[in-house]
Amino acid sequence: MLEEILKYDKEVFLLLNNLGTETWDGLWMFITNKYSSIPIYLLLIFLSYKQFGLKKTGLLVVTAILMITVTNGLADFFKYGVQRLRPCFDIDVNELARLVKDNCGGKFGYFSAHAGNTMAVAVFFSIILKGKFRHIGIFLLVWAVFVAYSRIYIGVHFPLDVFSGMVIGLFFGWLFAKLFIFALPKIRL
Repeated sequence: MLEEILKYDKEVFLLLNNLGTETWDGLWMFITNKYSSIPIYLLLIFLSYKQFGLKKTGLLVVTAILMITVTNGLADFFKYGVQRLRPCFDIDVNELARLVKDNCGGKFGYFSAHAGNTMAVAVFFSIILKGKFRHIGIFLLVWAVFVAYSRIYIGVHFPLDVFSGMVIGLFFGWLFAKLFIFALPKIRL
């Protein structure tokens, strides 16, 4: 059964990856670049400041950094524990895939840290800011899906890697938002 799922995952990867064209490669490389998200992070910090003030925003930022550290650490643990090859190292697909960047990163790719971290941030801030900025959640979730898909588009992750990362990010975003909401009234700031 697992072999069937992985075979299907490779087929879906090739379908989605080969939809790309050189015309759109630059856009997807921009979306997948972690530094292109800095304006979004700055916006989230600004909106948090508007809602909570300086001290509570400081606690929120520390919580978000801890969340990303946990999500990223778990991704590394799985990458080296599961050892699923990235598409460019997988002999079943590497000749057929479009690798848009110069290299595809490390040898292993399960699960996508980009997808996990971005979804965690999107869910975390969607929950935290929903009171005053209720529509921010839609924007953040669309952003997270675009970043996740970009990993398939540029050829560095299989769809299952990305989907798993998104699910894990969703869980950690929810968990850390609930922890922040729980801790906030108990901490004097």
